[in-house]
Amino acid sequence: AARAFASLPRASRAFERRTMSDSSATTNANYGCEGELCNFGWVEVLTHISPYWWGNLGVAFGLGLSVLGAAWGIWITGSSLVGAAIKAPRIRSKNLVSVIFCEATAIYGVIIAIILMTHISEPEARFSRIQADSWDWNTFFYAGYAVFAAGLGVGLTNLASGISVGIAGSSCALADAQNGDLFVKMLIVEIFASALGIFGIIVGIIMSNDAEFPE
Repeated sequence: AARAFASLPRASRAFERRTMSDSSATTNANYGCEGELCNFGWVEVLTHISPYWWGNLGVAFGLGLSVLGAAWGIWITGSSLVGAAIKAPRIRSKNLVSVIFCEATAIYGVIIAIILMTHISEPEARFSRIQADSWDWNTFFYAGYAVFAAGLGVGLTNLASGISVGIAGSSCALADAQNGDLFVKMLIVEIFASALGIFGIIVGIIMSNDAEFPE
């Protein structure tokens, strides 16, 4: 095909390029694009990304950031717990509750990822109809953005919650090693830090309730 195109006269090749350019411009106009590749500025780029991509990215953020927060918190509190238990072995068992609170943030991420995946429909059967005039574009993009925002919101709150629980758990282990009476008081601080993740998943579920991709 390339050799055949190169063998054409120069005027014919120019006509072919102009025809292809006009056809591309017409197609882009149908998409509401100014740029040849729908890349005329960030607004045009972001508004022409597939909502399926936004939805799956939200699931990835919701799960990935939650696990990151849990791992970070366990790293902080676990290292302090093991170090303090050398001098005060009695703190080993009861301070494991700090590790459990950190792990809960990862569980929240798994829960929201499963919930969001139920809102993302299989797209294969729709590709032949996706450019139809009757296609519900508003619902299509709303579903993608809602799933993305819900996943990102839950992921960030769980990341903050996991780090917060980890720091509080580390302090709890060190304080308990010095004075056993401080354990209950520090445990209350950890409970409030862990509650941040619950707030995030509640709001995330509410945000994604109406996120249904069009049939």
